Amino acid sequence: MRDGVQLAADMWLPKEPGRYPAILVRTPYLKTLPLLGTTQLAQTYASHGYVTVIQDTRGRGDSDGEFGFFFQEGHDGYDTIEWMAAQPWSNAKVGMMGVSYLGTVQWLAAREHPPHLTCIAPTAPAGRYFDEIPYTGGAWGMWWGINWLNSVQGRIVQSANSLGIDMKEVYEHRPLATMDEAFGRPNMRFYHEFLEHDTLDAYWKRIMFSTEDFEKLDIPSLTVTGWFDGDQPGALFYWRNMRAHSPARDKQYLLIGPWNHNQTFLGGAAKQGDFEFSADSVYDIKALRLAFFDHFLKGIPTFDFPRAKIYVMGSNKWRDEQEYTPAAAQTRSLYFHSQGKANTLGGDGLLSWDAPKDEPPDHYTYVPENPVSPAEGEDYGADQRYMERREDVLVYTSDKLKDPVEVIGEVLVHLSAASDARDTDFTARILDVYPDGKALVLGPQMVGIIRARYRKGYDHTELLTPNKSEQYQIDLNDIGYTFLAGHQIRVEISSSYSPTFSPNSNTGNPVATDTESRPAKQTIFHDGARLSYISLPVMPSP
Repeated sequence: MRDGVQLAADMWLPKEPGRYPAILVRTPYLKTLPLLGTTQLAQTYASHGYVTVIQDTRGRGDSDGEFGFFFQEGHDGYDTIEWMAAQPWSNAKVGMMGVSYLGTVQWLAAREHPPHLTCIAPTAPAGRYFDEIPYTGGAWGMWWGINWLNSVQGRIVQSANSLGIDMKEVYEHRPLATMDEAFGRPNMRFYHEFLEHDTLDAYWKRIMFSTEDFEKLDIPSLTVTGWFDGDQPGALFYWRNMRAHSPARDKQYLLIGPWNHNQTFLGGAAKQGDFEFSADSVYDIKALRLAFFDHFLKGIPTFDFPRAKIYVMGSNKWRDEQEYTPAAAQTRSLYFHSQGKANTLGGDGLLSWDAPKDEPPDHYTYVPENPVSPAEGEDYGADQRYMERREDVLVYTSDKLKDPVEVIGEVLVHLSAASDARDTDFTARILDVYPDGKALVLGPQMVGIIRARYRKGYDHTELLTPNKSEQYQIDLNDIGYTFLAGHQIRVEISSSYSPTFSPNSNTGNPVATDTESRPAKQTIFHDGARLSYISLPVMPSP
């Protein structure tokens, strides 16, 4: 590297000598681990006439230096690409591929404009740092902050050292600033740095992409994400900005399937919990990536793939689109209604396309010591009715649909709400209610959330005036789903989801060092002057 640090890589070369295009994978998860079959893929690419390089990122595995999260990956990616291009086996064309962290490093390298980077294939890359990691809606990602950061603490994978630990006790430890000590892994550098930098300051702006960055990014990309992919927010952030601003906007391709994070790289399965999909939902992503590289690295004339290919769950069909979000999608609003008793599944909360007039608000009390929590080991596709029996969960449900409602694109919840606390959280979820009553949550994250102190932006905090009505927007990210006839659309509103997010103490104190807590009395308005609703990008009826 430019600072003299040496990074280690394994290489697979075609059997015959010559100059070949090359594919680079950069990983913090150790190049020797069989993660998602990466080494098998390398052998496949070598047999198809590519040199494949799998590299340990700085400070991980066999590489020297100190791990620096994403902050050093732009320069290290640039230097690695240019080193590859200068090798005797190289024809000076380099592509990149990989999932998750391995996807983000592609964008960071591309932003440095290495002359020989020809194309990238980022799968599920992170990129929205206060709406994805380590904060979401400004709420601290407690599970991620301890578990993922621990896994990359040191040169080898550390995840196994948490086996046998009472994680519930760890998550309940306060203050957050010493949770790493309670976990038994003190002095986790980035755990502390991320908590200290709790606004979008210069620390984060080093890796945040601006419009100007995208205007200078002239590179083809194949983006893959899923409707259950926790890094979907980042993947679609890059996609939308490249389509809007890049000189290579017409060389951007998107694939979205009914997949979780790992399945975006592997191709999926025909079932996700109680969700069931058609057999063709399992996609040959390996062949797609190879065709993409053949076109842009080898010059094979055609790449037979639409601008955007998306799988719509519910109706279980693939759609080829000229744009994503589809131009035909029209934003419609489903409004919250009740007579002030929307608490629990047995309440009177309703969703309707008609706006409310004069209705009483809904109330609930959020207690930080008793947060909403998922069942242990729960994944997407699990029936959520058990959670809807809580008094601190408001439930709004539409009538049974007479006709299907197809939703493709970003879903937002708009709340008119008040709290008697100086700071608090509001959460939201959208669910499909089946005719038998089971309720399945939709979206790439199990819950959307907004921390009140960030309601006016992540670059600063502003505490609440108790009992004053405020406007909140909760991003549920993108879904591609057909609510079938006979089904119902449901929205849940609450104030916590632990251990995914640290429960708000409601005190307004600094989050990292706070050891106090208090209950918060929450009010959700839905009257003519103060609307609460969910906005949906609805496709025209077929």
